[in-house]
Amino acid sequence: MGGYYLIIIISMAVSWFVSWRLKSKFEHYSKVHLRNGMSGKEVAEKMLRDNGINDVQVMSVPGQLTDHYNPEDKTVNLSEAVYMQRNAASAAVAAHECGHAVQHKVGYSMLQLRSKLVPVVSISSNLMQFVIMGGIIVMAMSGNKLILTIGVIMFALTTLFAFVTLPVEYDASNRAMKWLRDTGTVTTEEYVGVKDSLKWAARTYVVAAIGSLVQLMYFASLLMGGRRD
Repeated sequence: MGGYYLIIIISMAVSWFVSWRLKSKFEHYSKVHLRNGMSGKEVAEKMLRDNGINDVQVMSVPGQLTDHYNPEDKTVNLSEAVYMQRNAASAAVAAHECGHAVQHKVGYSMLQLRSKLVPVVSISSNLMQFVIMGGIIVMAMSGNKLILTIGVIMFALTTLFAFVTLPVEYDASNRAMKWLRDTGTVTTEEYVGVKDSLKWAARTYVVAAIGSLVQLMYFASLLMGGRRD
């Protein structure tokens, strides 16, 4: 298990660094105030209107980094700071979440796939650690690989979800940046902040996906190298 703990420590360290950089970038670009004076809420509403989306509501939700698009009730949910503030960081987040609403409207295939995976992944993520640990113990004691095999399959589903999420997030950011640039909603200087903010936000998903893949490979190696019945 020493190799597993090393993987976890490295993954956590990289994840911490990327998260720290993301927060520092957002703090920096939250000081770059929009020349047009628009709040995150107003940016979101304008992007929705410009894309012919009239049935999505922009909501304020408590907390930090709680911004998300909910396709079930068609709401763009912005954290309180993003909802109210008038800076490049808020514009980036607001437009990104609206990018998901645009994906929903046009039937973006990867978003549809991710939505279909959510119920299964939700169950798998809650149970897989217990199943894997139990499977390792059972395999060590009796050589039976069935439980660990089930655990690895469950982990593989969460890893698949992480990689499916990557194009969804990058596409939403690309839609956001294109709209912000093409409509002149942000100036050239402000656009630099938007692009940099979204770049670091996307990297959190990349780190999560790679970390999940490395852990999956480790558990798969245990399964393949385990004692046979």
